[in-house]
Amino acid sequence: MLSRRVFRRLTDSLLLGSFSKPAAGFSIVSKYSSCRSHSRPTASPIRHASSSSSTRWKSRQGKDFFAKEARVQGLKSRAAFKLLEMNEKYKLFKPGQTVVDLGFAPGSWSQVAVNRTVPDGRVVGIDIIPTQPPKGVSTIQGNFLSPAIQAEVRAYVQDPNLGRPHRQTALPIQEEDGSKGLTEAESEEIERGYIDIGRREHLEGVETESIGQLDAERDHPDGRDGKLSRKERDRRDGRVVDVVLSDMSEPWDQTTGFHKRSLSDPYFRMMNTSGIAFKDHAGSMDLCMAALEFSFDTLRVGGHFLCKFYQGSEDKALETKLKRLFSKVHREKPDSSRSESKEAYFVALRRKENQTREEVFRE
Repeated sequence: MLSRRVFRRLTDSLLLGSFSKPAAGFSIVSKYSSCRSHSRPTASPIRHASSSSSTRWKSRQGKDFFAKEARVQGLKSRAAFKLLEMNEKYKLFKPGQTVVDLGFAPGSWSQVAVNRTVPDGRVVGIDIIPTQPPKGVSTIQGNFLSPAIQAEVRAYVQDPNLGRPHRQTALPIQEEDGSKGLTEAESEEIERGYIDIGRREHLEGVETESIGQLDAERDHPDGRDGKLSRKERDRRDGRVVDVVLSDMSEPWDQTTGFHKRSLSDPYFRMMNTSGIAFKDHAGSMDLCMAALEFSFDTLRVGGHFLCKFYQGSEDKALETKLKRLFSKVHREKPDSSRSESKEAYFVALRRKENQTREEVFRE
């Protein structure tokens, strides 16, 4: 387990300004400590019938150290501590980066990424489940395996202005004669908000036009490649993402809870694992491969890739492909990952420059 000193160092800086900070005098204690209430006994709550698996899950969550800490620190889930631990070890994030979080719901990894890339960083989350995004995160709802959704994500990140924090500026004072004030069109533009502005620009084809221009440059090189810097070559080829995160799991179709109207509830109602080891492993391999192909197209040279997978017979083949594209590849099982879980993580560092698609994805 993480020592108390290391755990505090990981979490102290995560407390964003928008998060609820614990009361003064609060300290993180060992998960084996206990406290005894001195208040008067209260009447037992009314218990409702539930399945045995649901009861076990609730009991485990109530006793889980990381789940309790996530609630205290205002994090979306305990999964944030897995990313915090791996970032502490491998230094994945830097200020100003562009991060794509695949399967971001409920949003704890995006919370960590936003905190670690300020100022001027941007985080884009994609998930099939409708989820309220954390503050500062741009999201696209859809099935990531769909080519149309992947094209939309590429178009979004290739516009350097979309998804970045907007600095507030003072508005000019309206003069009596109206000469120095805002025009009616400018006022409407401000009232519309940056979300609608970004959506309108996207629909007008600004990104699509730029993509077509990049494709034309690729198809008709002018012989200046040797004079372009590595950053310029990345931008020309559409590789503008610094870190790709994939915490995707194949969800089961929803069968219950349709009466609940909260945006975040679907994540908790839809099962992420089937309990069948090979099924979960095979599904995770498909998702990891899709994330790797996306990274090949969008990740800049020197960028990092992190994906969750369920261990099995095919993960060696995925590791081999990762080693062809990245300088270093590590298998990780964070302390905050439950020991009984088959999940593990590949941390791939520093994308190589001259690898071709055929070299990377050959069998």
